[in-house]
Amino acid sequence: MKHNVDVVRIRENSIQLNGWVIGKTPRSAPEFQVEDGKHSPVEFKYVSTRRDDVSQIYYGKVYDKDFGFDIQFPYKRGCDYYLVIKCDGRRTRIKYNEELIEKRSSVAHKRMQKIKDLMNMETVRVAMDFWRDHGLRALVVKSVHKIQGIDNDYDYGEWYSLTKPTEEELERQRRQVWESGPKFSIVIPLYQTPERYLREMLDSIVAQTYKNWELCLADGSPKGADVSRVVGQYTKRDPRIRYEILGENRGISENTNRAIAMAGGDFIILADHDDSMTENALYECAKAAVEHPECDVIYSDEDKMDMDGGALFDPHFKPDFNPDLLTSVNYICHQFVVKRELVEKVGGLRKEFDGAQDYDFIFRCTEAAEGIWHIPKVLYHWRCHQNSTASNPQSKMYAFEAGARAIMDHYRRTKIQAERVEKGVDYGIYHTVFKIRDNPLVSVIIPNKDHHQDLDLCMRTILTRCTYRNLEVVVVENNSTQKETFAYYERIQKEFPQVRVVNWEREFNFSAINNFGVAHARGNYLLFLNNDTEPIAENFIEEMLGFCQREEVGAVGARLLYQDDTIQHGGVVIGFGGIAGHTFIGLHKAENSYFHRAMCAQDYSAVTAACMMSKRSVFEQAGGFSEDFPVAFNDIDFCMKVRSLGKLVVYAPYALLYHYESKSRGLEDTPEKVARFNREVAKFAKKWPDILEAGDPYYNPNLTLRKSNFALRDLKKEGVGEPYGLDAEIVRLMEEG
Repeated sequence: MKHNVDVVRIRENSIQLNGWVIGKTPRSAPEFQVEDGKHSPVEFKYVSTRRDDVSQIYYGKVYDKDFGFDIQFPYKRGCDYYLVIKCDGRRTRIKYNEELIEKRSSVAHKRMQKIKDLMNMETVRVAMDFWRDHGLRALVVKSVHKIQGIDNDYDYGEWYSLTKPTEEELERQRRQVWESGPKFSIVIPLYQTPERYLREMLDSIVAQTYKNWELCLADGSPKGADVSRVVGQYTKRDPRIRYEILGENRGISENTNRAIAMAGGDFIILADHDDSMTENALYECAKAAVEHPECDVIYSDEDKMDMDGGALFDPHFKPDFNPDLLTSVNYICHQFVVKRELVEKVGGLRKEFDGAQDYDFIFRCTEAAEGIWHIPKVLYHWRCHQNSTASNPQSKMYAFEAGARAIMDHYRRTKIQAERVEKGVDYGIYHTVFKIRDNPLVSVIIPNKDHHQDLDLCMRTILTRCTYRNLEVVVVENNSTQKETFAYYERIQKEFPQVRVVNWEREFNFSAINNFGVAHARGNYLLFLNNDTEPIAENFIEEMLGFCQREEVGAVGARLLYQDDTIQHGGVVIGFGGIAGHTFIGLHKAENSYFHRAMCAQDYSAVTAACMMSKRSVFEQAGGFSEDFPVAFNDIDFCMKVRSLGKLVVYAPYALLYHYESKSRGLEDTPEKVARFNREVAKFAKKWPDILEAGDPYYNPNLTLRKSNFALRDLKKEGVGEPYGLDAEIVRLMEEG
């Protein structure tokens, strides 16, 4: 017998235990008993729950049987209680009292429990598969990160309980009245919906603190299998609930369209029949609609809940509207709210995209929207079961094929020229290959001071192995002192006529040096590249150029790795470390990042100029690199200027290179260098105060600024929604101007 109690909750006068038990075979049947301190029986409530994860781990497949339990019994403070579990002739007794429960809630106990949870055959199997596919070094890096994650202060369930609205706040919401408060029409297609799940969804809607809503249910269940009996109990009590029996299953798109046709509200909200909303979901949407009347599309963060609804996990804290991320994955998903007039304009769901009908619908709505607003709060719980795309993507392959078609249809409507959409790092993650138009000349600009061997590796790889050929390389010589360097310049220009060396004879200034290189470049596309980089992807230029040729894109960055195959750059978030920092630093290239973000093309506030492409026209319009940032933040400042022109800064994860990190310039390791660095930090903070104050729109305020791994925000040290903190020395320098 194996068992575990995952969750212990103390209510006012009761204890609730959630866990699982298995025996030698799936047919083993556990028995439960609750005893008081004298081992006398205590009455308890017992509900069996699905635990397909436990079945998969210990039996190697999913059985149609409940291995989980939910047990609740009366509780008096100061008394001892025991949970007794019997199975396969074995018996175990687990003691509960206030002291033990408090101890089990401690950080140390949680850490040990997490370690214990990892000790199973499924972990071994996953580790062996990872070792086989990626090697021992990658497995060691991943294992270290897994163990480090054990030290997180919060698991999500605890974090959510500390951040969700209090009863006082919910009561305040119920009393809130807006003269122009919108009416929401929640549309849900039903199909043989399990009664328990349907009731949970209906109860979550009826419990909303905002009351101006209607619920439109279209039931496509087979004849005799409809849910009219359950729904009828609700419609009798609440006239806002409308129900129609379709008599046949017309497919999810047509069933949803029938529900939309019933709607008379100002906004349409899509929901699934077995999920649930938080009590404040409609209130937050109404608040957003009132405060931002120009926005006709609203979406929120979401999480997942297990089959019994007792555990929340896998929160998806999203960025503000991110069009390139949307073409990589349907990150918007739930909760999605759209004005009815916009739905009437773009049309309803299309059955030819069944499986990804919501993805296609979101594309069409966001393309036509006047404004899009993101609410950075979890307002929707997505129930996750074995046949759901939420947990088992391969169970709905047709859905991902439909998603690829939805992306291509989006490109067709928006006149973006794409050759194809491929499967990305996982099912449901997409990689677009764009068409390269007119074979333009790309000018590669590389500053260099000595280190000619690094430079040769970089250039020779580009010129002999990489697949894009219409190139020129402008090497900006920056005060080299070694004779070998100048001899190398002569040799390389003779060997490759497309290489030119131009001489910068003033003091080091990264911005001025690159501007000088641009003045000597002939191409309409500029690729800024450090001399300590080495291309890995032979088509990295095409990957970047495909984005850069789009009119709305102003700059493109690449995925850069350290020599040990861990990530050095995967985009830049303004606010990391107080000012700005790279995402996912130190994560192995084979590890899963937060919702696969490291492997998703997406828009960021900035990318590093260690490998960055820009149009010459945009570069000139932005005024090039600002020369008052001679060493640090010049690339971040440039990207901010590009964004101020209304252009996007895109991260292209399949443009992959090694970056050996500042070999030519050295580190900030002297008092003079540190002082200069601090001055540039202060200058950047003073120049771009709004984003530092409001937060990076491509990040989420619920995520930490102290790490680059998109972990939950530390409530003890960072709070929620607090302004970005600046070092006291930086503040002093800002005040001095």
